[in-house]
Amino acid sequence: MPQAVDFNLSRLRDPALRPIGEKLRRGERLTEADGVTLFRSSDLLGVGSMADASNRARHGDQVTFAANQHINPTNICVLRKTCVFCGYARLPREAGAYRYSLEQVMAEAEQAANGITREFHIVGGLDMQAGLEYYTTMFRALKAKLPHVHIKALTAVEIAHIARIEKMSWAEVLIALREAGLDTMPGGGAETFSEAVRDEIADKKLGGADYIGVHRTAHTLGIRTNCTMLYGHVETIDDRMAHLKMLRDLQDETGGFLAYIPLAYHPDDNELGEKLGRKGTSSTGFDDLRNLAVGRLYLDNIEHIKSHWIMVTPFVTQTALHFGVNDIEGTVVREKIYHAVGATTPQGMTLPALLSLIRGAGKVPAERDSFYHVLRVFDAADDGVAEEAKQLAST
Repeated sequence: MPQAVDFNLSRLRDPALRPIGEKLRRGERLTEADGVTLFRSSDLLGVGSMADASNRARHGDQVTFAANQHINPTNICVLRKTCVFCGYARLPREAGAYRYSLEQVMAEAEQAANGITREFHIVGGLDMQAGLEYYTTMFRALKAKLPHVHIKALTAVEIAHIARIEKMSWAEVLIALREAGLDTMPGGGAETFSEAVRDEIADKKLGGADYIGVHRTAHTLGIRTNCTMLYGHVETIDDRMAHLKMLRDLQDETGGFLAYIPLAYHPDDNELGEKLGRKGTSSTGFDDLRNLAVGRLYLDNIEHIKSHWIMVTPFVTQTALHFGVNDIEGTVVREKIYHAVGATTPQGMTLPALLSLIRGAGKVPAERDSFYHVLRVFDAADDGVAEEAKQLAST
């Protein structure tokens, strides 16, 4: 919930932002209309300064990250022809289609055996041959071999897909996955909740209300999750605010969201990008920073706002640390989905590079676990810790 923030109103150049700044100072909750004002204001620095003040009141100068590894076990997807913003999915016999065997999953996970990786982030396509047994077998094997690694896996869309092909309820699927080793869920698959938008970009995909329903079910079962919004395609500002309100309302109800991550749409190598005549990222650094800042200010009940450097570049992520962001995507190792639609960022980042990125913004880096408990703080003055980070990254 919002808290009163000591903020200097003279930093706002846009008079329309002043009532919002006054609410921030009084600790009052923002309305959807306030969110629209934040999105439409040309005073990006004013919006960012309010988000930065709100973030500092919660987290000071500390920025967290996780030592994580992405595993994308299949790109085969029944929505290959309908999710027109995606360039990753393939039909079963299409060139480039793959589904990992258990041996392939374990081989890729082997990189975590050195003890550095603390989290697996596992998402993929809606594959008719990757049902409940496929994932429960995978999770049990990962936990048996690497019990120290947290499993954050399967979006709400994937959970609903498994439930549909297995003729089970969402709760039954989640319980079975939890018993096999699922710890938390990522927030992908939300896209933008507007029905009109979904009709244009993903007309067969799980709807916004059902996305919320799967996350509500997970929260009821004690499974914490993240949440997202895809922006920069055909959505309007009103669409964005309606989406954020649905997230905030569920968080008021359950308190189950750990973090919010706005995701920038990439138009390369997908049908929607061709239709819109776009190349390269369709969002701007201006819009990337604004989405993060609005998330911090409007989603007052979600503690952590995360920047995904794979999607918006390390440079924008570093700048975002002064626009309300307190958490950034971690080491990753190898990511496939966003790189399939034009992301040109590295597929992984070393620990020293992450520390340098955070310190370069004048912030204090801290490694966290998947529940945002700080495991260790990297003090720049502690040469021993810095040297340890270099040694770990090189193993």
